[in-house]
Amino acid sequence: MKSIAVFCGSKDGYIDVYRDEAYRLGGILAEREIQLVYGGAKIGVMGAVADGVLNAGGKVIGVIPHFLKTKEVVHEGLTELITVDTMHQRKLKMYENCDAMMTLPGGWGTMEELFETLTWGQLGMHNKPMGVLNINGYYDSLKVLMMMMVHEGFLNEWVRKMLMVSESIDELLQMMDDYNAPEREQFIDNISN
Repeated sequence: MKSIAVFCGSKDGYIDVYRDEAYRLGGILAEREIQLVYGGAKIGVMGAVADGVLNAGGKVIGVIPHFLKTKEVVHEGLTELITVDTMHQRKLKMYENCDAMMTLPGGWGTMEELFETLTWGQLGMHNKPMGVLNINGYYDSLKVLMMMMVHEGFLNEWVRKMLMVSESIDELLQMMDDYNAPEREQFIDNISN
């Protein structure tokens, strides 16, 4: 993996561990020479992961829609900033510039990014590894929900396994590095359609 898109919140959360782990992830990405692609803001968990990469000498591409430039406060020190018109274009541009996708704690926007890219993978539109960094057990309920979805027949087990989850940065990066996409029928050829 040479480039990872990170989906995460523009807020810090109530405890320091979310920002601290995001910042630590950034340092590890820079150390491994993995470029960060993210939402372009200098605030929240988003800003922490970008600062971690930049302070360790790494490269960061930020992607932000015009209308969020003031609301999310654009990070001024990025290697590259790409401005787009819509949230969909933001996701697409992040996807186009990465080899893998990782999700950290966040709100609705983070969930939407995670689930849309998971759906793209399920439909055979990409084979990129997708991971969740389960900081402070934030995604424990998602793990339970995924098991329920499989148990009740709404999700195939092979689809559940497409999303790798770990509390450890190093373990998650290793899982993502070792990922082999499952064989599946491709329903749609182009994500940008």
